[in-house]
Amino acid sequence: MAHSIVMPALEMAQENGKLLAWRKKEGEAVAKGEPLLEIETDKAVVEVEAPADGILAGIRASEGETIAVGTTIAWIVAPGEAPPADAPVAATARRATPAPARSSASARSTEPAVAPGLRISPKARRLAREHGIDLSRVRGPGREGEILAEDVLALVGAPAAAAPTAKETLSPVARLMAERTTESWTHVPHFFVVRDVDAGELVAARERWAAAPEKTGGARVTHTDLLVALTSRVLLKHPRLNSSWTGAGIRENREVNIGLAIAVEDGVVAGVVRGAHAKNLGEIAALRRELAERAQTGRLRPPDISGATFTISNLGMYKVDAFSAIIVPPQAAILAVGQIADRVVPVGGKPGVRPMMTMTLSCDHRVVDGARAAQFLNDLAEAIAVPEKWVQ
Repeated sequence: MAHSIVMPALEMAQENGKLLAWRKKEGEAVAKGEPLLEIETDKAVVEVEAPADGILAGIRASEGETIAVGTTIAWIVAPGEAPPADAPVAATARRATPAPARSSASARSTEPAVAPGLRISPKARRLAREHGIDLSRVRGPGREGEILAEDVLALVGAPAAAAPTAKETLSPVARLMAERTTESWTHVPHFFVVRDVDAGELVAARERWAAAPEKTGGARVTHTDLLVALTSRVLLKHPRLNSSWTGAGIRENREVNIGLAIAVEDGVVAGVVRGAHAKNLGEIAALRRELAERAQTGRLRPPDISGATFTISNLGMYKVDAFSAIIVPPQAAILAVGQIADRVVPVGGKPGVRPMMTMTLSCDHRVVDGARAAQFLNDLAEAIAVPEKWVQ
């Protein structure tokens, strides 16, 4: 039985994915779970694994093409079996079909100007419309001068008469990060709540778990692992912080899937600890390490980066005291964590030295108000003060 290979969707708003590379050639044998191709989405560059054993056949997309989500791009068949003979899918790539012209007066009033015959990606068209960019000024580096989203973003805020300038070529990860953060900062109404916490018990708990590796199945526990475990459990008490903005309203997510910001050579990707609220500390530590290793080696898979409902970004290992992070839509919030460092603070009414940590919560004001954000941070601070009460 033939198994179709389709362009996967890694997020709600994703419309297309770019095929970067085939790991196998037409007619080659593949095994289930074996890396089959690499794709680029609005989130990251990821590997797609083969869904079954068989022979790769009927490849319908070439490297470099941008393909609509859900489009069949190849088949895995049994030896001697032919791929299904269905009709080719229209508009599987950007270069395949020009953007359709609009005829209504209202459409003409909102659509950006486009030179005749000019190709432009859907995302670039949307960004140009939102920022009032005249597309006749834009010259894209893509195939046949095709305009991409980054070409429009380069002109946001530029003087109207500015001529196109040379641009440094960004890696896929760096370009995606630039697009994602720009769009979030431009469209999401951020506000920030800051809390200093005494991390003494967090440090002590980590040391106790390190001294008893049998409790975590041998996994090395970090402060980040503890924060993932504690945050996910506190989020169960504050479902609005674990919600998503859909454009039409608020959707509360049933599971707590924690995204972890992971630094890679050219930027940042977010690996996802799914169902973190139901995982023990050893499971969280093992999965966090696997995600970091796959991110560093460029072997992330679609499930590794999709479905996050809340994100944690920890820069403590870089000796950063505090920072504010940009929200990852459609999530409602992201927690930025600074280093644990000794500070002089009041202890029992007298000056004392304690290991302190600063947490900054960035919130989408369409979903979360100040009171909810403060209550969440207060409960998280209390959990950090008695971590072993919350995590086993």
